[in-house]
Amino acid sequence: MLCAKGTVSAQEPAPHIVLFFVDDLGWMDVGFRNDRLHTPNIDRLRASGLSFERAYIPTPTCSPSRASLLTGKEAARMQFYRHIPNTTKHGFTPEGRTTEAFSNWPGDPVQLPTRNWLPLEEVTYAEKLKAHGYYNMFVGKWHLGHEPYHPIHQGFDRQFGTGNQGHPGSYLAPFFRHGNPLPEATEGEYLTGVLTDESVRFITEYDRSGPFMLSHWYYTVHGPHIGRPDLVERYTREGMSGKYAEYAAMVTALDESVGRILKAVDDKGITDNTAIIFISDQGGYFDNAPLSGGKTGGDALGEGGARVPLIISYPGVTTPGTRTSVPVQSIDIYPTLLEMATGKSFRGENVQGVSLLPLLRGEKMKPRKLYFFRSYEDQRSAVIEGDWKLKRYHSGTYELFNLREDLVEENNRYADSPQVAKKLRRALQRWEEQVGVR
Repeated sequence: MLCAKGTVSAQEPAPHIVLFFVDDLGWMDVGFRNDRLHTPNIDRLRASGLSFERAYIPTPTCSPSRASLLTGKEAARMQFYRHIPNTTKHGFTPEGRTTEAFSNWPGDPVQLPTRNWLPLEEVTYAEKLKAHGYYNMFVGKWHLGHEPYHPIHQGFDRQFGTGNQGHPGSYLAPFFRHGNPLPEATEGEYLTGVLTDESVRFITEYDRSGPFMLSHWYYTVHGPHIGRPDLVERYTREGMSGKYAEYAAMVTALDESVGRILKAVDDKGITDNTAIIFISDQGGYFDNAPLSGGKTGGDALGEGGARVPLIISYPGVTTPGTRTSVPVQSIDIYPTLLEMATGKSFRGENVQGVSLLPLLRGEKMKPRKLYFFRSYEDQRSAVIEGDWKLKRYHSGTYELFNLREDLVEENNRYADSPQVAKKLRRALQRWEEQVGVR
């Protein structure tokens, strides 16, 4: 696959790629950061590659996070500000369909209309990889539009377990009240396991000459928090109870899924030619300490809401067991995938993401600013540059934090660091004007 360490040859076979995209898994919700959670497979994945200690989502919300990952673009530039509601009170059918391209959120402070599907004109990583000979398999949650906008219309060759809803009614079959994409599942089967079975089957039976990319996008660990009964019992014996035992069981079922899929790769004999990416779509629902904020509570742009786990293992390129504290975003996955596939530097128009291959090789990346947007509560936007982070609120206030000194974002430095505040405020205002969210 590779020449000397750190260089990829366009003449060598392109790697297979497996992308694990988890829903609502917090930065702290992995065993190597929280010893109350059992995630031995994710821990081993981290030990095999590069762990990004400061990976972020530009708009830490369900549908926008997916749009950004697929396109390499900041979701706000595509008018993806909030999740697709999929509910009858927002004009959808019970099956999650609508003819309206946009919807409004009653509590949105600025009443920005948000998209109800990802336009087909947007170019996804699947479409780009397909042009370079990849077979694209999609498994799991989509939440970027109903049937005319499903994965198979966005560059994926096949999809499995994909419906119109943002989350199941239960993780025990039958999973969905309306438009169930898995009607043949046996009553009581666990959703994470059913989807994993299909990904394992896909890898095991893959017989094409070209490379594949498997996009396994989990519904878990999004609510309703319903753990697999045997794992709930395990955590109950260890002293957890109620929703915490249910959630911990979901995390471990996720970990078992990752382990099964990685074993399928190994059994296929393609481990040395398979790049693995593991990332979450936004911060956690539960306590994210020491990080502040989370999925809910009005501080989704806090580190607990926007910072997520990201691990990339690329045999022959990444050094096992390494870490980086360089701030990156999920939009960077798109150009990284294309450089993996082609062995050439990415040159793309209207894509804000940059390739992470320099970091994967142990090299430096050019410093840059990262931008964020939120449109549910008072919290509005943010910018990160190095150790500094500026947050802006719809009500007009600002907060400035030095994350190296103040990871929990308790000490607002806006008043005592006026030069930094002024510089970042101007940068954020220019970005908002460019994106069109002022």
